[in-house]
Amino acid sequence: MRTLIKKSAVLAASLLAAQIAMAGVSADEAAKLGTTLTPLGAEKAGNADGSIPAWTGGLPKNAGAVDAKGFLADPFAGEKPLFVITAANMAQYKDKLSIGQEAMLKRYPDTYKMPVYATHRSVTVPDRIAAGAKQCAQSVEEINGGAGLKNFAECGRLYAFPLPKNGVEVMWNHLTRYQGDNFRRIVVQMTPQTDGSFTPVRFEEDQVYPHLLADYDADKMRNIMYYAKQRVTAPARLAGQVTLVHETIDQVAEPRLAWVYNAGSRRVRRAPQVAYDGPGSASDGLRTADNYDLFNGAPDRYEWKLIGKKEMYIPYNSYKLESPNLKYSDIVKPGHINQDLTRYELHRVWEVEATVKPGARHIYAKRHMYFDEDSWQLAEVDHYDGRGQLWRIAEGHSLYRYDQQAQFYAVETLYDLIAGRYVAGGLRNEERQNMTFGFTAKAGEFTPAALRGDGLR
Repeated sequence: MRTLIKKSAVLAASLLAAQIAMAGVSADEAAKLGTTLTPLGAEKAGNADGSIPAWTGGLPKNAGAVDAKGFLADPFAGEKPLFVITAANMAQYKDKLSIGQEAMLKRYPDTYKMPVYATHRSVTVPDRIAAGAKQCAQSVEEINGGAGLKNFAECGRLYAFPLPKNGVEVMWNHLTRYQGDNFRRIVVQMTPQTDGSFTPVRFEEDQVYPHLLADYDADKMRNIMYYAKQRVTAPARLAGQVTLVHETIDQVAEPRLAWVYNAGSRRVRRAPQVAYDGPGSASDGLRTADNYDLFNGAPDRYEWKLIGKKEMYIPYNSYKLESPNLKYSDIVKPGHINQDLTRYELHRVWEVEATVKPGARHIYAKRHMYFDEDSWQLAEVDHYDGRGQLWRIAEGHSLYRYDQQAQFYAVETLYDLIAGRYVAGGLRNEERQNMTFGFTAKAGEFTPAALRGDGLR
């Protein structure tokens, strides 16, 4: 009996130690955040040859002027490219390119190029967000095989794993990254024909966080990551359609809730297709629901392999692409966006390979992903079909909103190598207002019952 009791005590102690280990990193590890590492877990030091500088705190909030419409001045407007990568010289830079970037250079050898500029480590976050990330590092744990998070609502619902140990934790950092406090924006999506002609589809989008609602209910909203609403306002044939999403933290225990209001039938319906490889809104079948934001939604259909970190040329500080002085026709061109307006920089990225699990299904059998180490935002994704053939390439042309201390995309692109077409989303250049932040909202505005009124506005 004494032996049995002793063994039971040892087992209990082992289980307790395992639970503590699963719950997050140690206090000593977390102490690296903001000291030897940036507040979000990136290496503070530069690289060996200085082509990636040390992180010194990111851009200040007054790095440039913000005009009356909310558009940002480019802090690096006077800079010229260090060099330009083309199909003719790409072999020289092969070790710092993705397979998808190489494929685009080969597919469009006369027009697709990558202007490479000096690297600027622009990104930081407010102190309160950094403090929350440190708390999450010590308390958040994976549940349901990495498909959900435990203890996440308690640490602020941002940056679940700033010190990640595996691929799915890296992905969760992208999904839970800081995007300001309740944002509203008007954005335009294009799906140009092969000759470059396009019809803009205009969306009004709101995204709010439960703990920032005027009527926040901690118990009822514990498993909510955010509420999102998207209303189509143009063209006329699509206008009035409204999509509502309740994004959950554990999407296995409680899958994403989505509804669509159809202006033609004037009915609100549940929309389970607004997830995974369901068709993306007004995209001509050129993207899936989870291609939005380069990747969104539940990670449960994939096995996530962390390959490691590497240096890579990725779109960065893309202020030029958001300029209100540009027309959409200046950006949207046959085959791909106008690469003369792009900016690439050398940054360290986390490399992750996502492969569909046995028994699961998705039109993308594999996704090869690259995450910016400073912001955790996805920069590049190569998508493969069921035959193992490279199919689509996503690039997120990032833009740091220094006034809000939050990283966004100026443009999201998804190129279909087979069709020779693409989607360009998130454009704002010709709109009456750029993004607005911090507006007050109530939970009742994000219910199925409220959709009808949104569609009739």
